[in-house]
Amino acid sequence: MTQLEKPTVGFIGLGIMGAAMALNAQKSGYSLIINDTRREAAGELLANGAQWAETPSEVAKRSDVIFTCLPSIPAIEAVTLGPEGILSGIRPGCALFELSTNSPELIKQLHRAFAERDAHVLDAPISGGALGAKRGRLGIWVGGDRAIFDRYEPVLRAMGDRPIHVGALGSGLVAKLVNNCASQATQAAIAEVFVLGVKAGADPLSLWAAIRQGSLGRRRTFDGLIDEFLPANFDPPHAALRIIDKDMTLATALGRELGVPMRIANLALADIQEAMNRGWSERDCRSVMLLPQERVGVQIKVDPVEIKKVLEADPPAQSDTKYGTSN
Repeated sequence: MTQLEKPTVGFIGLGIMGAAMALNAQKSGYSLIINDTRREAAGELLANGAQWAETPSEVAKRSDVIFTCLPSIPAIEAVTLGPEGILSGIRPGCALFELSTNSPELIKQLHRAFAERDAHVLDAPISGGALGAKRGRLGIWVGGDRAIFDRYEPVLRAMGDRPIHVGALGSGLVAKLVNNCASQATQAAIAEVFVLGVKAGADPLSLWAAIRQGSLGRRRTFDGLIDEFLPANFDPPHAALRIIDKDMTLATALGRELGVPMRIANLALADIQEAMNRGWSERDCRSVMLLPQERVGVQIKVDPVEIKKVLEADPPAQSDTKYGTSN
């Protein structure tokens, strides 16, 4: 590959996020070699010219740079280090960007294994949700060799508008775990106090419209209630609860490892695990916000038409909601 040629991109893991990211790379003119456990997940990509590989090893043999977007640590280990994994087919000089949220220790293990083949590994977890992936509006937080990040930044920008080199290997994952911990702890607090307001007699829609104009609301904190919480719309998931359970478990484990108290995060994780024990793993991650309602006998369900009226008068700052008005 010369500097003027676009690299051949390998992509493994064509779930909701991965398929959208791969499609955006394809639309930007990159040739794709793809693999997933379900060939049917690749239908649109194959129809648009992507080439199918039967194994991750075959993807590695045919690609200059590889991206993996996988649902669990066992899946990452199998795809990268398994008998027909990427490591067995990777060529010297090639790079793997691991987009999944996993542990900093695992990414270091992968780095050591791939370095023996003169190949590069960078952690590159993503943030922005399914709509963000579809629209190419993603944060991609990269840890690892800066020169490799710079080399493949155009590919990253084809998939997400905010790729950032955070620092050394593992730094991207640390940023993602911090982000998700903050998100879940904030969500738990919002669910609790919102239920307090409704239990005290406030109308849910009026309460939400009011607190959007307060000091915290003007930062658009409460716009996270638009799509799921207010209309009680948790199925199908925007992001599955099982994914957040994995991320929060990793984050709190990192806290224990480093001796950092994680009191609020552990409280949020306790609710997540209660929801998981109810069989909600495939519901939206915000379904955990139902628990405070149940504890006090409150049910919040607002007509989406009425939500839209509030937003027409005061549009959300973010566009990645069903009711967003900007592109």
